[in-house]
Amino acid sequence: MKITLVSFLLLVSLTAQSQDLYMTRNGKISFFSRTPMENIDATNNEVLSVIDLQKGDMAFAVLINGFRFEKALMEEHFNENYMESTKYPKATFNGKFTPPAELQSKKDGTYAVQVEGDLTIHGVTRKTKASGELIIQGGKLSSRSSFKITIKDFNIAVPGVVAEKIAETIDVTVDCQYLPKEK
Repeated sequence: MKITLVSFLLLVSLTAQSQDLYMTRNGKISFFSRTPMENIDATNNEVLSVIDLQKGDMAFAVLINGFRFEKALMEEHFNENYMESTKYPKATFNGKFTPPAELQSKKDGTYAVQVEGDLTIHGVTRKTKASGELIIQGGKLSSRSSFKITIKDFNIAVPGVVAEKIAETIDVTVDCQYLPKEK
């Protein structure tokens, strides 16, 4: 997948000297909207992400039109009517976490982290905090997090005719498997 993402590449270049740099090009972000009228579930498996374990830097970038839905019509409406993916083609997160001291040993385990940073969706950037886990197993790194976003916070308009079918608060799940960045 070819993407020019200035913030993502900047973070990679700034942290390239670190021996604790991990990245993925096929991370997973999914979201779920639950209402009495209808549930909407979508997944994107082409998430770019980089993590620097030593510095505690973390960045994600995802193309909006890469989300896949069960129904093609939902996907079309999502891209054209709500997310305006031609006008706002990507969502990004640039943030930091405080690496637990034991994480530096790269010993197998699951490490709880708090992540803070700037989440940009639909052209709107908001400060965001989320809990997550960093998992080290066999020299590989994984990250997991679940959090909620409110669509009005990102100026996503939902026409009144379908307002009962789309939740005001959306559940977001991030699940990425990383490999050490080659120098």
